Parts: sequence; structure tokens; C-alpha cells
Amino acid sequence: MAGGLRLKDPGAAWTALAALLGAASLVAWWLPAAPLDWQPARAFDQPWRAWTAALVHWSPLHLGANLAGVVVVGLLGRVARLPAALALAWCAAWPLTQAGLLLRPELARFGGLSGVLHAGVAVAAAALLVAARGRTRAIGAAIAAGLVLKILLEQPWGPPLREGGGWDIAVAPLAHATGALAGALCALPALWWAGRRSAASTTRQPG
Repeated sequence: MAGGLRLKDPGAAWTALAALLGAASLVAWWLPAAPLDWQPARAFDQPWRAWTAALVHWSPLHLGANLAGVVVVGLLGRVARLPAALALAWCAAWPLTQAGLLLRPELARFGGLSGVLHAGVAVAAAALLVAARGRTRAIGAAIAAGLVLKILLEQPWGPPLREGGGWDIAVAPLAHATGALAGALCALPALWWAGRRSAASTTRQPG
């Protein structure tokens, strides 16, 4: 990625996390949802749900769409050559996406990768905006603007569940908003740390 955030194999950790999310979702498809999905009443005595809820899907269409999303977000990070620090930021945003749903306790159950995928897009957009230059930064700005516009059009402050839109399940727009916010917040310290490492590496180079 332009801007100096370097790794021996940039994008590898990001791609590995995307593959993990996809594979774990396929495994979870064959497991009962009740012990895994997000339930705000059990958020504190069963904290693993902040991770496992993202792997629960309610229909084949739901699962297939999110698996396609995993591929797209995984390729985004690979092409952008995002370093391991940003993969870690995406991983940190994973449980925070579900934790943000505590803002709407009436959302009694939730499952799906869409919020975590929005987090990944937010991390990638922040990285391109902060650490890239020229055309790459413009691409990051376009991705960020599109993400913000999508969330605003979904009106996450409205009803917690929405029917229709071509889906055979109800959609929780708040999860998209909490995912994007968690991703952006987790990206900032990761970018700062990766930038310091890059600067230190440049300083140590001879000549």
C-alpha cells in the first residue's frame, strides 16, 4: 500500500482473517444458532456471543451473500496491501460490532457477518485515506463516502429490523452502523502504530 505501511507479505493477515470468517460461518451453519447468536440479555454472562453471532446465518441466501462479501472485502485488503496491524484492527472490531447492538436491547436476537464486513470496509477505507496518496487516497475517499451514504440511507436509528429489500430475512441496519464505527475507531490506533514502525524502519536503513 502506498504511504509506507509495509510487511514482507502485505495483505496476507487480512486475507487469512477473511478466510477464517468465511470458513467459520460455514461450520456454524451446521450448528444450532441458540448458543451462538447475539442476545443482549446474555451479553455479559455469555460474552462469546459477541464473536459467534457474526457466524450465525438465518437462510442460505443470507449465508451466500455474506460469503460473497467476505471474498470482496478480503480482496480489497489484499489489493490494498493492508499490513497485519490493520488485520488486527478488523479483528478487534469483530466483537465490538455486536457489542454496539446493546444500544437497541429490543433487538432480541441477531446473527450475520454483515456488520463485521462493514467494519472491514471501514478499516480499509481509513487506511487508504490516511496512509495512501494520489489516486489510491481518492479511492479510499470514495469507499468511505459510499459507506457513510449507505448507512445513512438505511436509517439505523429507525426500527431495529427491516423486512423486504430482496431478502428472505429481516435486516438489522444498526449492525452495519456499529460495524463501520467499530472499524473506523479500531483502524486509527493501528494506523498510528504501523506508521511509527514504518518510520522507524526507514530511519534504520543505511544511507
